Amino acid sequence: MSAPVNVRPMRWWDVEDVHALERILFPDDAWSVEQLWSELAQPTRDYLVVDDGAVVAYGGTSTIAPDADLQTIAVAPAAQGRGVAASLLRALLDRAADRGARRMVLEVRADNIAAQHLYRRFGFAQIARRTRYYPDGSDALIWQAPLPCSEVTR
Repeated sequence: MSAPVNVRPMRWWDVEDVHALERILFPDDAWSVEQLWSELAQPTRDYLVVDDGAVVAYGGTSTIAPDADLQTIAVAPAAQGRGVAASLLRALLDRAADRGARRMVLEVRADNIAAQHLYRRFGFAQIARRTRYYPDGSDALIWQAPLPCSEVTR
């Protein structure tokens, strides 16, 4: 069983740490500091971080009920494999459901098998494919799940 993680709302002082993780995790299409600030300023957005003495993960949703979109979710390499992503995803799903969302949509790289496994555990299923979506030519898979949804052990 994984240790509990500290999930909290992302604040302006987290932007530089989140941007540093963005550059490490998504070197080909990292969000800029300005994009992160813009996301935080939107009233339909919820961004959360996992704080382990430092920001080790972050994620965000856009919710206009009854729909929500998972904008991003990322975990620092050193924090992977500890249940951090599942805890963060659970918190994001709960936040969207609290805002009245009844379904969540996300996109995931076709080659990101670990993320796909996580999303399946939470009841997501593929509904579409966008070919050559990412800057490197990789496909994006579009997944959806009803809310509220619970994690299923598999």
